[in-house]
Amino acid sequence: MKTTLLTAATLLALGLAAPATAHDTDECADVACTQHWLYEGAGDSGGGDTTAATRYGTWGIDTAGMDRTTSPGADFFGFANGTWAKNTPIPADQSSYGSFRVLRDLSEARVRALVEGHAPGDPATGGDGAKIAAVYRGFMDEAAIEKLGAAPLQPALARIRQADTHAELAALMGARDTFNVTLFGLGVSDDQRDPDRYTLYMNQSGLGLGDREMYLRDTFAPQRERYLAYIAQMLELGGWNDPKGSAQAVMALETRIAEAHWTRAESRDRDKTYNPVAFDGFDAYAPGVPWATYFAAAGADHGDRAVVRQSTAIPKLAKIFAGTDVATLQAWQAFHAIDGAAPLLSSAFANAHFEFRDKFLSGQLEQRERWKRGVALVEASLGEAVGREYVALYFPADAKAKMDVLVANVKAAMGARLETLEWMSPATKAEARAKLAGFGLKIGHPEQWRDYSGLQVANGDVVGNALRSRAFEWNYRRARLGQPVDKAEWGMTPQTVNAYYNSVKNEIVFPAAILQPPFFDPDADPAVNYGAIGGVIGHEIIHGFDDQGRKSDGAGMLRDWWTADDAAKFEAQAARLGAQYEAYAFPQLPGMHINGRTAMGENIGDLGGLTIALEAYRRSLGGKPAPVIDGFSGEQRLFLGWAQVWRTLWRDDALRQQLVNGTHSPGHIRAFAPLRNIDAWYAAFGIKEGDPLYIAPEDRVRIW
Repeated sequence: MKTTLLTAATLLALGLAAPATAHDTDECADVACTQHWLYEGAGDSGGGDTTAATRYGTWGIDTAGMDRTTSPGADFFGFANGTWAKNTPIPADQSSYGSFRVLRDLSEARVRALVEGHAPGDPATGGDGAKIAAVYRGFMDEAAIEKLGAAPLQPALARIRQADTHAELAALMGARDTFNVTLFGLGVSDDQRDPDRYTLYMNQSGLGLGDREMYLRDTFAPQRERYLAYIAQMLELGGWNDPKGSAQAVMALETRIAEAHWTRAESRDRDKTYNPVAFDGFDAYAPGVPWATYFAAAGADHGDRAVVRQSTAIPKLAKIFAGTDVATLQAWQAFHAIDGAAPLLSSAFANAHFEFRDKFLSGQLEQRERWKRGVALVEASLGEAVGREYVALYFPADAKAKMDVLVANVKAAMGARLETLEWMSPATKAEARAKLAGFGLKIGHPEQWRDYSGLQVANGDVVGNALRSRAFEWNYRRARLGQPVDKAEWGMTPQTVNAYYNSVKNEIVFPAAILQPPFFDPDADPAVNYGAIGGVIGHEIIHGFDDQGRKSDGAGMLRDWWTADDAAKFEAQAARLGAQYEAYAFPQLPGMHINGRTAMGENIGDLGGLTIALEAYRRSLGGKPAPVIDGFSGEQRLFLGWAQVWRTLWRDDALRQQLVNGTHSPGHIRAFAPLRNIDAWYAAFGIKEGDPLYIAPEDRVRIW
C-alpha cells in the first residue's frame, strides 16, 4: 500500500488543464443532509496513549515541521508542513493521518481512561457507569467472543430465512433492531419547510460499497471483484446456502440499485431533495412495496408523510424490490446482517471485515487495537454519557469565554464583508444580514444531557447490546415525529474532533474536543488562532451562505430569498471555484479528481471562512501594526495557522475512497487551495507571476 503526499506544484503541473466531470453519489442516513461537518477523512483514529494536550511551538506554529527550503509560491503545503510530512509515518492502524487524527487520538485516549474507570456492575440498576462498563468489558472479553463463534448471528439469520415473502422482507427492511439493509433509508430531523417541527425523511440506500460509482465505473473493477469474493466469504462464514451463487445474485442486485441511485452531486441539491409524499400516496407513487407494512415495521406510521430526497430513484428502487426474487433478497439481507455484525463477532468474522473494509479498500495495514474498537462501541451506544464526564475533566470554562470573543469577531467580519460586496443587490443583502444576525452558537457541550435510562444493556451480550442501542436510538428519533424541535440538542458529542453548521437551526457548533492545539490555543499568538480556529469558525458561518446553505433563510426555512441576478452571479463564481479544484490531479491515482460539484459547499466554506477570519484578525488589531514573531508577520502567521490545521497524509486507497465517497476535498489540498484566491496571501509571501500557485488577480474567485 502506498502513501500519497503530493506537492502543490506536482498537482498543478499534472492536472490544471483537465477538469474532472462530476460524478459520485450521496446518501444521508438519519439526518436531513442539512448538517455540514468541517472534516471528513478516510480511516480511523488511533495511536495516542496520553491524555495531555500538546502545544505547537512557543507561539502556536510547529516551525520545526516547516520546510523553509520550499518556495511558498510553488508548494505552500510543503513550505508549511514539509518536514513534518517527511518525518511522520502514517500509523499502521490508520489509513490517513494529520492534525485531526492527532486530536482524535487524544480524545480517544481520554475516553479510554474514563471508560476503564467504571467498575462492572448490574446495568439494570447501576446507571450509566454500569452500562458503559458492560458495553466495553463485554467487547474486551475476546475469549468469550471467540467461544461463541457465529452463534450470536443465528437469530438474525433465522429471522431472514423465515421472511419468505416480499411483504415479510419489506417488514424486515423497516425494522430497526437488526443489522439488516434497506432500499429506503428513514431518518427523523427538523423539517426544512417547517423548522419548528420534526418530520420523516426517506433517502436512497442499499449499497454495500457506499457509492454508485464503485459499481458503474471501469476504474473500480478491482474493488468490485474483491467485493464479490467478500460477499461469498461472509455468507459462507454465516452458514448461508450456496454462498458463491448467492454472492453473484447479491452483486447483480446491488448493481441494479446503483443504476437507480442519484449521483452524490444531485443529492446535495436542496431544491430537488424536498419532496413530501403522503403515506397513503406511496402505493401510487412507488408501486411494488407494501408501504403500510414497511412504515409500520419502522414504527414511523404515526406520522402522515415522508419527505423523499431522491424523488425519481425511490420508484425505481421499489420496482427493483418487486422484481427481485425472494431468495436473492434474503441473501442480500443475510450478507449485510453478517457484515454489520462482523466487528462484534469472533476473529474469523472481524478479520475478514478488516481485510476488506479497512485494508483492501482504505489501505490500513493493521487492525486497530481492541481497546480502540471498544471505545468506539461505547461512543456509539452512550456517547453523551461519556461526554458528560469528558467535559468535567477536559473543558475549562475560560476556553468558552475566549471562543465567544473569537466567534463574535469573525461574525462581525462577515457582516462587514456583506456591506462591501459589489455583486450583491440591496434586497439580497438585507436578507443576508438578517440571516447572519440570527446565527445560533453552541460551544463545548450540551446544556441538557441525553437520558439513557431506557437503554437496556446486559453484561456479556455484545451483539445484543449493539442491537438494543440501535433500536433505542431509532425509537428516540421516531417518537419525535410531528413534535416541536429541541433547539438545544447537539448533533455531535463533546469529545468529537469536528464542528458543524445546521442550516435548519441556523447555528454553528463547536464541540469541546476541537478547541485544542493546533486549532485553538488560548496562549498562542492571536494571528495563529485566527488562521486556525478562526478559519474553522468562518468556514461554518460560510456554510450558511454556500451553494446549498444559502437556500435557507434566517429562520432556517428552505426558501429562495435571492434575486435572480444575484443568484446567477453567485453560481458563476462558484462554478469557477469548482473548476479550480477539479483541475488538481493525483498522479498515483490516474483519472481521479476532486468532484467540484460534490465538494462545492466545503470549498466555498474554506475560501470564505479564511477570508473573513483574515478580516476579523485585522479588525482585532484596532489599527495597530501586528508584531513580527520569529521573522513572521501577522498575516504570514495566520496563513501558516490555517495550513497547519490541514496537515494530512494519505494512503493511496484511502485517498481514492475520499475522492469517490467524500464531500470534502482532501486535507492537503485544503491547506493551500483557498489561499490562491486571497490577495493578502500573495502579498504576505511575495507570490508572483510565474510561481506555480499564482493565479492572476482577474481570475481569482471572490464570493464572500
